[in-house]
Amino acid sequence: MPRRSRDDNATTASAAPARGRTSASPAVAARAAALRRTIEEHNERYYVDDAPTIPDAEYDALFRELQALEAENPSLITPDSPTQRVGGARRTDFAPVRHVVPMLSIRTESDTSAAAAEKFDARVRRDLGVPADGAPVEYAVEYKFDGLAISLRYEAGRLAVAATRGDGEVGEDVTPNIETIRAIPRRLRGSKIPPVLEVRGEVYMTRRDFDALNARQQAAGLKPFISSKCVPATYCRAFSSASSVWNASFWKPSRSG
Repeated sequence: MPRRSRDDNATTASAAPARGRTSASPAVAARAAALRRTIEEHNERYYVDDAPTIPDAEYDALFRELQALEAENPSLITPDSPTQRVGGARRTDFAPVRHVVPMLSIRTESDTSAAAAEKFDARVRRDLGVPADGAPVEYAVEYKFDGLAISLRYEAGRLAVAATRGDGEVGEDVTPNIETIRAIPRRLRGSKIPPVLEVRGEVYMTRRDFDALNARQQAAGLKPFISSKCVPATYCRAFSSASSVWNASFWKPSRSG
């Protein structure tokens, strides 16, 4: 299941109202306002409460509708619109961790047609200053894991802080729970370990482990999780260790070149 675009809003550029364009009709403005309220409600359920109530595809449809309305009517764009920021909010019951470098998200591309791929390539060339008739651009393609974005900061080879993305600028200190994940080393090994190293990746759950967990939930008379993404968010942000309840994995992007 692809990650929701709610987590992929950081690259959405804000737009200034276009000159000479008439303001949006009352009906369009009302629809945009309603979409903003609805999306923010789902953002809170998804990021803060870890209890989403609609499927990813339904959320993405709402988000794309708002994007389209704002693109056609720039005067509707507000600084606090969901399209203008990362969707996550930091819970205040965790110690805050300010990211040295903001944790932004990738841009969601839902159109998988050949025409969309050509537009993507054209946008990349434009951003890189590569002419359309220039040398081909080489792309590295990897699977996109759906889980909880985590920043791991190692100091002198030891895990010092593990933090969630939060709002992109300030996250939550979840070090104790992250230390229970066996896939994440507490101490780095090697002879060329830098004094400070920050690793960013995704805490996720495999489908097999997710199905097994939900089977245990149902057997115990508990509500099953709606998606595998909810599990890392729930247990990594819990106040007591739940390592015996679930099996987590950690993935970080590989480095090419």
